Amino acid sequence: MEFTLVSTQGAFEALLDRYRDAPAVAIDTEFMRRDTFYPQVALLQLCFDDHAWLVDPLALDDPGPLVDLFLKPAVTKVLHSASEDLEVFDHWLGALPAPLFDTQRAAGLLDQGFGLGYRGLVEQAFAVTLDKGETRSDWLRRPLSESQCRYAALDVAYLLPLYERLRAGAEASGKLPWILEEGAVACAGAGSRNPAYYLRVKSAWKLERRQLAALERLCAWREDEAAARDKPRSWILDDKLCLAIAQAMPASPAALAAVGAIPPAVLRRRGDALLACIAEANDLPESALPGRLPPPLASAERKLLKQLKARVRTIAEREAVAPEMLLAGRDLELLLREARGESISEPPAWKGWRGPLVVEPLRAALARELS
Repeated sequence: MEFTLVSTQGAFEALLDRYRDAPAVAIDTEFMRRDTFYPQVALLQLCFDDHAWLVDPLALDDPGPLVDLFLKPAVTKVLHSASEDLEVFDHWLGALPAPLFDTQRAAGLLDQGFGLGYRGLVEQAFAVTLDKGETRSDWLRRPLSESQCRYAALDVAYLLPLYERLRAGAEASGKLPWILEEGAVACAGAGSRNPAYYLRVKSAWKLERRQLAALERLCAWREDEAAARDKPRSWILDDKLCLAIAQAMPASPAALAAVGAIPPAVLRRRGDALLACIAEANDLPESALPGRLPPPLASAERKLLKQLKARVRTIAEREAVAPEMLLAGRDLELLLREARGESISEPPAWKGWRGPLVVEPLRAALARELS
């Protein structure tokens, strides 16, 4: 695979101008995220034909031409397992590639394997085994080594051939709109910030409503702190401590210190902010408190969940789709809770092709089971 390192603004602009009418571009990134909240972009790989262009983002004055490319609807952007790359682009550029064709999602929708990595998919399609030698490389180091450059080039070398194969299969089966919709949903949900992170905290379902309101505020405060300081969430306060503080509902510095395991530096510098989160939750009227989170499924509900999974497998076989691509286990549980009368927030993915294909049939089946 031939490659060219692009390390000046002029060369970058000339490259994108040269391929401004390309029908598709393969894209990948190398980034670092060992001790930061946001991913640090370290390299951008582009492939328009059979040549890889390795763009050094650290050498660019203005990445605007890449934003222009991302916003061109006539150019299909081809990525593999795009979620982390989208996070990189969201922070670095404030723009996301569209339309997006994710080869990993496409392979799943064409029943060619679920969750296959790029190397696995390349080996499956072309019987080529790619080197993994630079996987944990320091991509922010300069100059990049020859080995790093070749590794990075190979990360886009097979994306367009994969895209051509998968797109042909998608057009023949009528699934191309599904794949592009998957890309649009992924872009809509991209970004590092999570405004409702408290919902992901393990055992949060055990909290009473006011404690849950406190956890919500603690997690939101931590999100702001982590983003402002560009440090991992756990460096600010880990999930277990957030949960423990919310359970204790401390009203004073002494009570906060008694929660235990809170680093002294955090108590000294952030104690007032943590207590303010608790105070805000205590000041809320009952009507403003969040509803309690549902507990784990009971035995009868788990049995019903297995029946839903069997129905999904049947639909997947009929449609020649990897079953996991239709609905994840958490979606099936959400459907079950909805059928039990709980109020849920419907995921965006349910509103597209999955709606008539799988969501509505499962809703109808649940209604019959529970009537």
